[in-house]
Amino acid sequence: MRAGLLATVMMSAMSVSAFAADPPSIMSAPASDVPSVYAPPEPPGENEGANNGGVNVDLTVKYLTDDVYRGVSHDRAIGGDTHASNFQADTKFTFNFGNFPHPYFGVFTNVADSDPVSRFQEIRPYIGVNYTLRPLIFDVSHISYIYPERERLDPSPNSSEVIFKLTLDDSYYFLTPRPVLSPYVSGAYDYDRNKGWYLEAGLKHDFVFEDISCTLTTYGDVAYISNFAQQFILTSPQDSGFQHWDLGLIGDLSVTDLLKIPPRYGNLSVQGYFTYTGRFDNDVLANSVLWGGVGIHFKY
Repeated sequence: MRAGLLATVMMSAMSVSAFAADPPSIMSAPASDVPSVYAPPEPPGENEGANNGGVNVDLTVKYLTDDVYRGVSHDRAIGGDTHASNFQADTKFTFNFGNFPHPYFGVFTNVADSDPVSRFQEIRPYIGVNYTLRPLIFDVSHISYIYPERERLDPSPNSSEVIFKLTLDDSYYFLTPRPVLSPYVSGAYDYDRNKGWYLEAGLKHDFVFEDISCTLTTYGDVAYISNFAQQFILTSPQDSGFQHWDLGLIGDLSVTDLLKIPPRYGNLSVQGYFTYTGRFDNDVLANSVLWGGVGIHFKY
């Protein structure tokens, strides 16, 4: 009796040992080696993919009938033709850090054909950081204004500012794929020449026509200055008060989409600009002028 019981126990132990030494392959295989019921991901097609790297480039080249900046026509300021040709270039590099703030830097230049002092009229290097915390978009930057061959003027028009801008992404509230009005407020403190403030508020709306790869952007803004007497080479009789307002239209036609160029090569578009700048009825420096032009925009 004892011999039979002992034999039964030994046979059970041998069975458990054999199972442990050679378990089923699906249990012993790593999870990554187990066949998936889903098809493996395919590489991007010829018409797919884009610049997903850490640096994005934004380049805009324009031809404008007037160089109007913050309500002041630089063409009229220099005593040249009212509508003289202006060639402008703005290059911007942005470092994409995902959910973290995005630093950027760039430079703007203006070449004025009728400037009697320097056709290479203005250089604006800038640096800043942009951070999106929906529905708010924060932007803080520093910009310098350099006017070649005008440094000898007294006072010199060269100056520098710190700019703060807050934009509301209202698609968060309207539950739309794109912002509706994108209202913003901006304040620039000139700590160098004026030691005063330039304040601006505005909004815009994009009309997107996907069938023809075209976007029409309407925008408007209004500006107020406080202890901000000089702009460019002009000095305002009154350095505080409402300064100017803008109503404008920008048309953007995507060449990349029309020619079906893969987005991995960036996006190239042709743009048109049409703006009316109006001054308020006071002694604050500004111009009332209708101006516009055409440009090329490349983003990668």
